[in-house]
Amino acid sequence: MTKLALGLMSGTSADGLTVCAVHIHPFKIIHFKNYSYPKKLQSRLLNAYQLNAAPLSELNYELGALYAKLVKRFLKEFKLSANSIEVIGSHGQTVLHAPHATTPHTLQIAEPGFLAAQLGVPVVSDFRAKDIALGGQGAPLVPFFDEYIWGQKSPKILLNIGGISNFSLVGKNIKTTGFDAGPGNTLIDLCAQQFLHKPFDKNGASAAKGTPDKILVGQLLKQPFFTQKPPKSLDKNDFGKRYLTRHFAHLQKNNLLATVTYFTAAAIADQMTRFVPRRYQKEIIVSGGGCHNKTLLCFLRELLPHIKITTSLDYHIDPQAKEAAAFALFAWLALHKKTNHCPHATGACKKSILGKITL
Repeated sequence: MTKLALGLMSGTSADGLTVCAVHIHPFKIIHFKNYSYPKKLQSRLLNAYQLNAAPLSELNYELGALYAKLVKRFLKEFKLSANSIEVIGSHGQTVLHAPHATTPHTLQIAEPGFLAAQLGVPVVSDFRAKDIALGGQGAPLVPFFDEYIWGQKSPKILLNIGGISNFSLVGKNIKTTGFDAGPGNTLIDLCAQQFLHKPFDKNGASAAKGTPDKILVGQLLKQPFFTQKPPKSLDKNDFGKRYLTRHFAHLQKNNLLATVTYFTAAAIADQMTRFVPRRYQKEIIVSGGGCHNKTLLCFLRELLPHIKITTSLDYHIDPQAKEAAAFALFAWLALHKKTNHCPHATGACKKSILGKITL
C-alpha cells in the first residue's frame, strides 16, 4: 500500500491548524480537517512577536505538543495509522517575518520533535530558513506547489487569500513567479472583531451594506509596497492594527468594512495589473478563507472584468486545504532529496531543497 504524506498549516490569522493527508502520485487530497485553537491560544500566538525568550520558547514547545495531539486525533477520526504516513510537513506558526531587516530573518514555531517522537514519522519543518540563507525572502513558497499542479497547463493566476494575499503565475512555457500582494483577511477580520464582535465578516455580509471609500483606497495604493517590484513578502503586522487605525478609523462601521474589503480586492487587482503581463491575465483560481467572502470576490470581478475567477475547488483542491497540501508535498520531496523550491518567487539565488528533517 502506498503511504500518504501529511501537511500541517496554521496561517497568519492563527485561528487553527489544518491537517491534510495527500497521495503524492497521482497527487490527490485524501482527507483534511481544520482544528480551531482556543481563543486564548490564538491571542497568545498573534502577540507572540512581543514575547521575551523564555515565554516564546515555552510557547514553541506547547504548540509542538498540541500539533502532535491534533495529528493523532486526525488519524483516529479518519481511521489512519501512523504506519500509513511516510512523512509530515509542518509549516509551523509564523511569529515574525522580517526579510528586510539588517539581518533578514523569519521565525515559525511548533517544535517538530513532538510529532516525530509520538508518531515515529519523519517530520520536515522550518522551510523558510534556507531560502533566506540563499538570499531570498523566505516567502512565498506555495508557487512551487502551483507549478507542480498547474505548470504544464494554460496560464493561470493562483490567488491565496489568507491573512495576507499572495499569488502565483504559472503555465506551460511560463517562468513561474509569485509574491505577496497586500492584505488578505487581516484588516477585514480586525474590523469584524472590533465592530461586529465576531471573528470575521461571514460572506462579506456587513461589507455589502456599506459604501467603500474608493478615493481613500486609490491613495493607499500609492504607498511604497505596492509600487515595489517583486520579489516581495509581508509580515501580518504590515497590515495590522496600527495600519487600520492610521488609515481607516474615521469611517462609519459598515463603510469601514466595505472600504477595507474593497482595499483588499483593489490591492490584489493593482498588483496583477502592474506585474502580470496582460496576455497571461486569463483565469484566477482563488483559495484560502477569503474565497468565501462573496463581497470580496464581487469587488475582484468588478476590478478585473476581463479575467475568469474560479476557486481551487473547481480543480478538486479544497480552498481551505491547499496550503496544508502544499507542505505535505514539500515534505515528501525533501525526504526524497528532490527540489521543492521556486527561487524566482522568493529572490533566492538558486533552487534548493527546503526544510529540516526530524527523524
